[in-house]
Amino acid sequence: MSSATDVARIEESLRRRFRVTETTIALGGTAIELLHPASSDELISEEDYLADERLPYWAEPWPSSFALSRDLVDPDSLLGEGRGRRMLELGCGAGLVACAATLAGFTVTASDYYEDALRFARVNTWRATKQAIDVLLLDWRALPELMPRYDVVIASDVLYERPYAEIVARTLSRTLAPGGVAIIADPGRMATPAFIAACPAAGLRIERKRRLPYEEGAVKQTIDLYEIRWAAG
Repeated sequence: MSSATDVARIEESLRRRFRVTETTIALGGTAIELLHPASSDELISEEDYLADERLPYWAEPWPSSFALSRDLVDPDSLLGEGRGRRMLELGCGAGLVACAATLAGFTVTASDYYEDALRFARVNTWRATKQAIDVLLLDWRALPELMPRYDVVIASDVLYERPYAEIVARTLSRTLAPGGVAIIADPGRMATPAFIAACPAAGLRIERKRRLPYEEGAVKQTIDLYEIRWAAG
């Protein structure tokens, strides 16, 4: 669990180690100040890339995370009431979606492949909600044997490379509780058709539920929200 002192210490460390910026984001009737690295390009590590082609996508808020966050706090959200439901976010980045999910009443576990992403997510969620979240360092290619299952699993813009189609489908099958629901926000990435095809093989059924327009300056995207459930559920 976090405390104000813990979060202040983590935030101070992040501000020392990164060149940061704050982006103001409206979530329903709440405006949050999302702290995140000012430039993801500055964080590219040749060593990380050579080891496993890792790139710091976590460091900037993507349009899909804006769309999913706004849906979570909408009274007509696809996921409905959050209270009493445990949620896992796959690839939390700096924590925008975790903030929205916490505001919506979910008990959130934010996961990512980067420890610094988890630190930013903890800080941002506390700053926005004064509530603590759990965090989990997670490699989808090597999930823990005793991986917990969650009522809700969410992710935004995680299908950016072809191998992630099967990896994400398999991860959902390992983390989604019986009767649970997953939501994937996607802007039409290259692996999306293969992901849709991979879900039935993982025992899941998938349906596109919403198409949400996103426009910010020169960036224009259409974000699809896919609902995934157990095929037998």
